[in-house]
Amino acid sequence: MEKQIEIQGKAVAVSLSKAAEKALALRDKTLIAEMELYFSCLIRKQVRFKENVTGNLVDVTDQLAVHFRPVMTKTCGIDYEGDEPPLEDFPIKKPEAFVPHWLKIDFKKDEWIGEFGF
Repeated sequence: MEKQIEIQGKAVAVSLSKAAEKALALRDKTLIAEMELYFSCLIRKQVRFKENVTGNLVDVTDQLAVHFRPVMTKTCGIDYEGDEPPLEDFPIKKPEAFVPHWLKIDFKKDEWIGEFGF
C-alpha cells in the first residue's frame, strides 16, 4: 500500500509492505511510526515504533499513525552508559525543511522495520 500524507505542510509518501499491512490488520491498538532525526556529533535517521506518543500525529490508516521528531543531545560524546545519551526535542526554526520525503515500513520476523529518506 502506498499513501500520501502531510506533515508540517510537506507531502510524505508512506509505503507499507504486504506483511506490514497484514500485521497492522491484526492489531487492536494504533502503532505509531516515529521518524526520529537525531542531531549531535553526527546525524542519524531512525524509525521507532511505539504505541504512545504525544505530539503531532498524522493518521495513515486506522492502525497506523506517523510522527516526525527532531532530537538532540546536550553534549557530544561516546562515553554514555546504556544505549545512548538522553535526548530532548530539537527546536528547528523551519521544521518543514527537515521533514522526510518518504517512509517505508515492513514487518519481518515479528519485528517492525522502517526507514525514511529525503
